[in-house]
Amino acid sequence: MSEEKTKGLFSRLREGMRKTRGSLTGAIDQITGYYKALDDEFYDDLEAILLGTDVGAKAGASIIAELKETVRQRRVNEPAAVKGLLRELVAARMAGEPFRPQTPCAILIVGVNGVGKTTQIGKLACLYRGEGKSVLLAAGDTFRAAAAEQLGIWAERAKVPIVSHQAGADPAAVVFDAVSAAKARGVDITLIDTAGRLHNKAHLMEELKKLRRVLEREGVNLALYTLLVLDGTTGQNGVQQARVFQEAARLDGIILTKLDGTAKGGVVLAIREELGLPVYFIGVGEQIEDLQPFSAEGYAQAIL
Repeated sequence: MSEEKTKGLFSRLREGMRKTRGSLTGAIDQITGYYKALDDEFYDDLEAILLGTDVGAKAGASIIAELKETVRQRRVNEPAAVKGLLRELVAARMAGEPFRPQTPCAILIVGVNGVGKTTQIGKLACLYRGEGKSVLLAAGDTFRAAAAEQLGIWAERAKVPIVSHQAGADPAAVVFDAVSAAKARGVDITLIDTAGRLHNKAHLMEELKKLRRVLEREGVNLALYTLLVLDGTTGQNGVQQARVFQEAARLDGIILTKLDGTAKGGVVLAIREELGLPVYFIGVGEQIEDLQPFSAEGYAQAIL
């Protein structure tokens, strides 16, 4: 990636994370200016600030414990130095390999209603086409009115083919036809839309398991991945959603959207701490280029 493009991505990320940064950094600056020593009260206030951005109790306690140990090892005495240390710890915790799917592959995109699955599929199609890969879309959400039409618009924008059936059709049949078409055409990446599966609707989760069984049976020689789309504004609710989808679909990672509309961007840390799932992409705007590969260093810089 060119230096100019890297700067552009960071600029959009920084702007998109403005609300979280304002909530987190402003509060940290206040307490580092108030406290004269790194005592228990300082750490209690710092942990409360982290919880306010939906880092979560488990991740918050773990980060504070690690921060205390780092302070001890480096013999840090000044509260003002804490923000830099915290930025280092956040980047280290979130570090990981980017999502580079083995091809040919099928990527199942799951998530509850309203998180923007269809939109993210369209953006991923544009991203992968821009990398020179062939892409096919599968309109597996046959339950929601106009879902296939919406995905069709994205297929036109991305200039990729789409496999769809009439509304109310069996989603497994759509997936079967899509996988068959992908194999016949030598497609690199098949992106599969799914219904907005409310995590308290057992029959919908069973439908998701059925789709995976079809992919595993028919997708011979296809790598299979499942990505969960989460709305960043839901905060800790997103962690619970991820936990339920993990049981049903064996998730590989997360696409976290709408981070430009929330001060709860700390949920990224909660997901990693509690579920061990990497965040592969983040959405910080409505434009196609606003779906970005997740950068641990960029994220830490953007919120701190």
